[in-house]
Amino acid sequence: MNGVFTSRHTGLSILGVLLLIASIGAIINGAFRIDTGSVFGFLGGVPHALNEIEKNVLFSIRLPRVLLGIFAGAALGVAGAVMQAIFRNPLAEPGLVGLTAGASLGAVAAIVLSAGSFLLITVSAFICSSVTTYITYLLGRISKSVSGLILAGIAMNAVVFSLVGLVLIHANDAQLRDLTFWNMGSLSAANWKMLGLLCPLMTITILVLMCRWRALNALLLGEREAHHLGFEVKKTRSQLILLVALTVGPLTAVTGGIGFVGLVMPHLVRMWLGADHRWVLPASALSGALALTLADWFARVLISPAELPIGLLTSLVGGPFFIWLLMKGHAR
Repeated sequence: MNGVFTSRHTGLSILGVLLLIASIGAIINGAFRIDTGSVFGFLGGVPHALNEIEKNVLFSIRLPRVLLGIFAGAALGVAGAVMQAIFRNPLAEPGLVGLTAGASLGAVAAIVLSAGSFLLITVSAFICSSVTTYITYLLGRISKSVSGLILAGIAMNAVVFSLVGLVLIHANDAQLRDLTFWNMGSLSAANWKMLGLLCPLMTITILVLMCRWRALNALLLGEREAHHLGFEVKKTRSQLILLVALTVGPLTAVTGGIGFVGLVMPHLVRMWLGADHRWVLPASALSGALALTLADWFARVLISPAELPIGLLTSLVGGPFFIWLLMKGHAR
């Protein structure tokens, strides 16, 4: 038992170190490269180690963007792990069960049909994501098989994205252009004001979800077993779905659709550290943050000075992994 405990601590430590290395690399590298020695010199107390341009790039662009990637990746990783426990399905993730689509609908509607303030977009995204996820959950319960959840998610995504298309009819040319790139996923909207509003919310919801690890372990055993362990299954499940929606909905309003992080990372974590959510949740947060930080870094440097939408990169990796899960039978 002590050996397992130590190995899990070691796993979390490895993920933390890798995240730190990736964050430093993402801060330094890009279309405008900042010398590593200059950065550490500035942090070490040498005021003129960085010139004004380097300071502006570092503190106004790179740091907010990397921090948003860390928080967003952690949120998506934890959300995916929770959704997979709620649905007892390794293929469940925010994008597959309609949560991301619902958040997109709420955000797009708020942007196109109103003044589009950050608060209004966030609230709209949260409400729509909660409703679509809960409807998917109800439809998925009709069929006891894995295919029932997948088909329910496909149906909800089709309906919701059709509604997004109807809303976009009312958008002007500038809004259409911005929303097209937004829908592919990006961290380019990062700034200190937005981080000050969004990150405290995500931190609270992530910590609350991590504190519910016992309930998630019980749900994995089945509804009857969870009930015998003293959990009110329907109430617990509804609370967890709302918490996930409150985490991912506002995030999607800022970053757009970033798929597969919530599917791939929790699954890899379970293969590595086991199914105990006491360890799965923090490891999913660290691995999700690592994956999104690396994806954003590569998105900025692969075709520099242009930039790839980060959602395209995560889908290029996550899509084949999803197919591999189906072929290997991990979805049973």
